[in-house]
Amino acid sequence: MLVVVADTHGRDGPRLDGRTREAVREAELVCHCGDFMTESVLDAFQDAAGEFVGVYGNNDPPAVRERLSDTAVVDHEGVRLALAHGHDHTETALSMFGRQSNADLVCVGHSHDPGFRMAGVVPVLNPGSHADPRWYRPAHAELEVDSDVVAGRLVDPDGTVFDRFEVER
Repeated sequence: MLVVVADTHGRDGPRLDGRTREAVREAELVCHCGDFMTESVLDAFQDAAGEFVGVYGNNDPPAVRERLSDTAVVDHEGVRLALAHGHDHTETALSMFGRQSNADLVCVGHSHDPGFRMAGVVPVLNPGSHADPRWYRPAHAELEVDSDVVAGRLVDPDGTVFDRFEVER
């Protein structure tokens, strides 16, 4: 399983509770789409996850920005994910980023609004924020890779699955 999170906005730790904590610990790969807020939060995610890839967000300090890039592309089990925080990306820019990266799925944060949509021909996932949902529901994304499809779900920290989607490979 792959887990995608974003917008932790923490000070001391990853602010993981319930199913989100379990999913991060169980995941083969954890992707974070930025706004950790401190190096200790970044460190906590790196310690909690087996394999970890992250990008910095618009609220991350220089110490976090020095350790991460603004975008990343990761291959896992034949699936290519392109990560960005999203604050510098219009829908057109996200579509171009996904196409230039030859990504199966673009993952972004920033808005705190969990959802799955198409940016042109490129599928875009925003996992929301598990810890600082603002006016949206708290969430993270879980992805299961199959031979011809990536099955995704958006999940509340209490374990409630509130959206499902598929990405053809």
